[in-house]
Amino acid sequence: MIVFTCTDAFDAMMTCIYDAWSARLGHSNIRLQTEPIEMPELFCDYRHIEPDQEKARKVIRSVQKKISPEAYRMVYTAAMSWDKDKLDKIYRFLVVGFAVGGKVTSMLASPAVSAVFLLNRKTTNEAHHFKEFVRFSCLENQVLYSVIEPQSNVLTLIAPYFCDRMPSENWMILDKGRKLAAVHPADQDYYLSSLSPEELGKIEAEGNRKDPYGSLWKTFFHSVAVEARANDRCQKNFLPLKFRRNMTEFQQT
Repeated sequence: MIVFTCTDAFDAMMTCIYDAWSARLGHSNIRLQTEPIEMPELFCDYRHIEPDQEKARKVIRSVQKKISPEAYRMVYTAAMSWDKDKLDKIYRFLVVGFAVGGKVTSMLASPAVSAVFLLNRKTTNEAHHFKEFVRFSCLENQVLYSVIEPQSNVLTLIAPYFCDRMPSENWMILDKGRKLAAVHPADQDYYLSSLSPEELGKIEAEGNRKDPYGSLWKTFFHSVAVEARANDRCQKNFLPLKFRRNMTEFQQT
């Protein structure tokens, strides 16, 4: 078995798909996997693939033209998933897609298609939650910032939402686990930026200062609550515990 590996970045994954396909080793004889490889298997030949933007663009163009734009959106969203087998699932989906064309997105009876459909749905659902649960604080330079810790890489899925609603604000959303930030200068488009541990620590340290707006929000949150109607189980269904660690109203005062 030949295992093609690459970093967990979209361009790298598309390049890996291009090289694996071009190798012509037979789809059943190869597997694709994102790094790091936690436990290499015996009798497997691992080949690391470096990202190549031209190869990545070729794969993207082929998916959009030969399958459909909807198939590409599914592939992109699935690629943002935290699932360790996502790259191989995307590859199997494309094998079917290039064979049957645009109708692949509705062929949920196919295991390859249903696997990507589930990845797409889980990632989209998580992105939808963060559109509701992101909380912004204000730094001393009047830049709004928010820290999130998602399982999937949802920054590029949620950033356009906030660009549309806060176009004239300077803001950034930090993915703490991936040390990645979506940065939005006022009246411009957002961009992604990697953060060093020192930069992330500095932003969090400055953000931990007393924020009067945060205090007002906490006061409002607690004052509108009706103690006699408190229902923790119902609240956890609508607002799971994993989202609360970075929400202002649940922070310790």
